[in-house]
Parts: sequence; C-alpha cells; structure tokens
Amino acid sequence: MISVIFDLDGTLVDSEPNYYESGRRTLERHGVPDFTWEQHSRFIGIGTLETLGILRERYAIRTPVEQLLAEQNAAYLELARTRTEVFPQMRKLVERLHTEGTAMAVASGSSLEAIDAVLAGTGLDALLTTVVSAEEVAHGKPAPDVFLEAARRLGAEPADCVVVEDAAPGARAARAAGMACMAIPYAPGIAGDPAFASAGLLFPGGQPEFSADAAHEWLAARRAR
Repeated sequence: MISVIFDLDGTLVDSEPNYYESGRRTLERHGVPDFTWEQHSRFIGIGTLETLGILRERYAIRTPVEQLLAEQNAAYLELARTRTEVFPQMRKLVERLHTEGTAMAVASGSSLEAIDAVLAGTGLDALLTTVVSAEEVAHGKPAPDVFLEAARRLGAEPADCVVVEDAAPGARAARAAGMACMAIPYAPGIAGDPAFASAGLLFPGGQPEFSADAAHEWLAARRAR
C-alpha cells in the first residue's frame, strides 16, 4: 500500500507570494526595505524559522528570531486565509486519492497555525487530516525528520511512502528519508538541480506541466509492484 505525503507551499497551493509579502513586510519593519522576490526565492523549501534566523544574522537585526517569526506568521495568516489558491490539478489528484482511500499527509516547513489556515481556507482540511509541521521535529528540510514523522503518524514504512515536492530541499529530504519522490519544481529553471535527479517522476515544467492523471497512473504502477 502506497502512502502519499504532500509538501504544502508551492506544491499543493500557490502560497509563495503570500510568504514573500509577509516576509517583506516583516523585514521592512526591522530596517530592511528592499527585500526582493529573487532573494526570497533562494529560501523556497526551507522552514520559515530557519529562513528568518539566516536573514536576522545577515542583516544584523537585533529582534529575537521568535518575535520575527510571530510577526511574519501574523502577516502571513492575514493573507493566507483569503488569498491562497490550490493548484487545480493538485486538487484533482488529492480528491481522487481520497476517494480511493489512499493514506495521505501534509508535511511542511510552515507553522502549524499557517498550515491549518491554508488547509481550512482552501477546503483541503476535509481531505488531508494528518499534518506535520517542521516546528514539531528536530530539523527541517533538507533533513528527513518531517517526512519520517508523517510516515509514523500514517503507520507507514518510509519505503512505502511517496513524497510530492516542489523544492530541492524537500527532494533531498525525501531521499534522505528513503522515500520515493514526485517532483514538480516551483521555480523556473531549477528542474536541473541535482536534488531532482533521483525523483521517480519529474515534471520539469512545474505546475503548468503537472497532470493529475499522469501522477495517478505513476502511483498506481508503484502500488502494483
């Protein structure tokens, strides 16, 4: 039996614009007025707490990282509840797997509060009830902890799990966890990253190329092994 573990941001939902805007507002409040999307994109796939820790040191921000996280989460939640869109083909895949009784989980670098806000705001909370945040494990991606914890909660062996990811750190985490990976690169031009070389199924064109039918067919083939 195959279990499927979804990354959230950039994989199931297009939430990166909300993360960028909330991060930009937070940094601006602390004296960094010119944080760009290009700078933000380098942290896609890395947990918010870890990202803020790096940026705090880089820009010599004196505010404790915990306060920065609280500020960004508040700004993000305000955006997430009303502005988050589910990728249509991803919703189609999740609905189909749910109908078939496939065990599924969400494993994300986001906070639990942010994950819950996105899932509730998009209606995915009715389909994806097992959720793991990087806040709940010792190390975020690219460490395998969040995926291994998701497998544990699903009662599944890592070798029987497939991770669905959009970012290189997540693909590395899947490999480190001993799990297969379906990769849909979020950012243009990163499909050639070595992290995706071991993906069992790769959609190099990202979400515009992703097909729920093709993904389901590949999962069915793995299930039949």
